[in-house]
Amino acid sequence: MVIAAKKTSQVITHMAIAFTIAYAMTSSVVFSGLAIIIEPVINVLLLPFHERAWASLRDRAVSARDRYMKIAAEKLSQTLMHMVVAFTVIYCATGSAAFGGIVAILEPVCNVLLLPIHDRFWDKLQLRVDSHASAA
Repeated sequence: MVIAAKKTSQVITHMAIAFTIAYAMTSSVVFSGLAIIIEPVINVLLLPFHERAWASLRDRAVSARDRYMKIAAEKLSQTLMHMVVAFTVIYCATGSAAFGGIVAILEPVCNVLLLPIHDRFWDKLQLRVDSHASAA
């Protein structure tokens, strides 16, 4: 149950970060609301193609080091794809390359800074639930 709540909370946190940044840039609840819906949908549609392409590259790795390097490159590529989608959505909403660029940089940075704190909270909660369950 805690795992499902954590995943739901991660999605809500991610969307709240995206909404806050989009709202700060556009001052529009409508554009910000659309951005937090459109951006994840586009990422979800693109991600399987991205993963399939990288899976074929990982399969061709000749050593463990080569495989790890390809995994790192895949994660970097996934981040860049996310940034391009965020830029495109905000640029289309506002017509401003500056706003699109700011959002494309701020949103992933905020996620990197805030989501580990979020995850630590949920991990501690899981430990408490597990210790109470084993004590009972």
